[in-house]
Amino acid sequence: MTAEARHPFSVRLPGPPVAAVRLPSAESLGIALLREGVIEPHQMVAALSVQSQRKGHLADILLARGLIEPTLLYDLIARHWSCGFADLAAAPAAPDLLMRFGVARCLSLGLIPWCQAGGATVIATAYPEDFARNLAALTAVFGPVLLAVAPMSQIEAAVLAACGPDLARRAEEKVASDQSCRGLRFGDLHFPLLLAMVPLITLAVLWPIALLIMATALAALLALANTGLKLAAWRVAGAAKPEPPGFQLARLPKVSVMVALYKESRILPRMVQRLSLLEYPRDLLEVILVVEADDHGLRAALAKTELPGWMRVVVVPDGPIKTKPRALNYALDHCRGSLIGIYDAEDAPAPDQLRKMAHHFHRAGPEVACLQGVLDYYNPRSNWLARCFTIEYASWYRMFLPGIARLGLAVPLGGTTLFFRREALEKLGGWDAHNVTEDADLGMRLARHGYRTDLFDSVTMEEANCRALPWVKQRSRWIKGYMLTWATHMRDPSLLWHQLGPKRFAGLQLQLIGSVLQALLAPLLWSLWIVPFGLPHPFVTALSPSVFTAFYTTSLVVEAITVSFSIAALARTSHRLSPLWVPTLMFYYPLATFAAYKALWEILAKPFYWDKTSHGLFDG
Repeated sequence: MTAEARHPFSVRLPGPPVAAVRLPSAESLGIALLREGVIEPHQMVAALSVQSQRKGHLADILLARGLIEPTLLYDLIARHWSCGFADLAAAPAAPDLLMRFGVARCLSLGLIPWCQAGGATVIATAYPEDFARNLAALTAVFGPVLLAVAPMSQIEAAVLAACGPDLARRAEEKVASDQSCRGLRFGDLHFPLLLAMVPLITLAVLWPIALLIMATALAALLALANTGLKLAAWRVAGAAKPEPPGFQLARLPKVSVMVALYKESRILPRMVQRLSLLEYPRDLLEVILVVEADDHGLRAALAKTELPGWMRVVVVPDGPIKTKPRALNYALDHCRGSLIGIYDAEDAPAPDQLRKMAHHFHRAGPEVACLQGVLDYYNPRSNWLARCFTIEYASWYRMFLPGIARLGLAVPLGGTTLFFRREALEKLGGWDAHNVTEDADLGMRLARHGYRTDLFDSVTMEEANCRALPWVKQRSRWIKGYMLTWATHMRDPSLLWHQLGPKRFAGLQLQLIGSVLQALLAPLLWSLWIVPFGLPHPFVTALSPSVFTAFYTTSLVVEAITVSFSIAALARTSHRLSPLWVPTLMFYYPLATFAAYKALWEILAKPFYWDKTSHGLFDG
């Protein structure tokens, strides 16, 4: 059945196909709305002023400010432009027409080839004022075209209905195969690993002390190297440069913020409330709630929630994998901003964060493609685990990451309060849909392609995951992702060395595989704590007294530096937690080792499995 036969018309159409005609302007639409009496004059004057300054769409400005209902607005737009209203929900779009023009192109222009009628193709658009500008491109593909109007939400839903499976597959494969972990086959490593275990088992049976010394020495070397990196980061991680007094951008950019949600119904009202506190012009901000198609509970909750006009839902089609990066890749085509931001459902960003971000990008050169904000917790006193997690985050986001960024090393990104120049993000292919720490991987790819990540001084408060089992699950996913990221980028070590240079190459090894091995081997160093109590330890007898004393003294110095580093980082927060909690981290780190062994098993059994973390249990 043809597209023309499947789409009976019950809409008003403008008669002859559109040629090079002069269509009404946004200003004339404003006058028409005033005549209808649906908007107050002072509101329309303000909206038209914003539209003139920012070159946006009047309809988006009116909806973002909540000045008119969408149904009424688009009915009046259709009448004003003397064209039909395309009910895309009642009559689906023709997939063949959509694919001919290109899905990403349709979404970026806010239009969709709907159907054919009378030898012409009907183009439904949310922005009829742009129709003349797009006319040449449309007629080059379709020949004669007819204009119809439809809300952007219906256009996006029609794209999903027509091309969902193809778009889902595209979202899974945006990153080139040689830079994605999807080509890795860890199941094929079972036999080689068994072969590699043979010499280790032989050493363990014949020369156990030698194996113990080598493994402990490796653990100590990694701890020493990590401590050296911390000291270097501490030295250069000064306070962030303050914003110039009275500095304001003459023209703020359009910002698209994506929030990937899965089974987050409980936290939905608080999320909307927190994001509503962002101090950014609503007509220049869109928040996209990215929802999985099979998350029926959340979709039902969203249907009952009155979302502001600048916040909308994008539904991700089902696919063989279900990960946050896949959802973000899919939703990226739906974004209209030149700057792309990422938040998590439980985030409470500082109200001025988006303005600070836009200002930082404006001052920075084009090589700065990403900004990472500071993450902190709004429930640091929920229990002991929350206090330890808060101290760890303070060390990571307020000392370590700013330090390694200033040292010129590749920055393993956090999963939220991230902002990108859209052009650079699209050049890199977005996120690796199969990597369970897509953020760290993207940080490495940014560095490999010559881009830089800056840390900027704005805090997002999060919920500390402070129950033991969920904490281990979350941490094991992070560690597994580090394994995946390291294996992905080390497929061609010489190319990696060439792209990063010696310093950043060494930094990547220490940050990724070094941190994993340190967590796996840490029990060997912890076992030395029994020595002061007079208990026997094979390491003591294997070394001369002077060598063991030097080794033990170095271990104590490393521990002292680690404690001092954490105390200094904690002092940069506003929590006023007692520094006496810092030494108790020695009982917190074993959880990470347990998580590392869980990750090691998962990398062989189910490398792309995403162990979801639940939020909304401890509110701020």
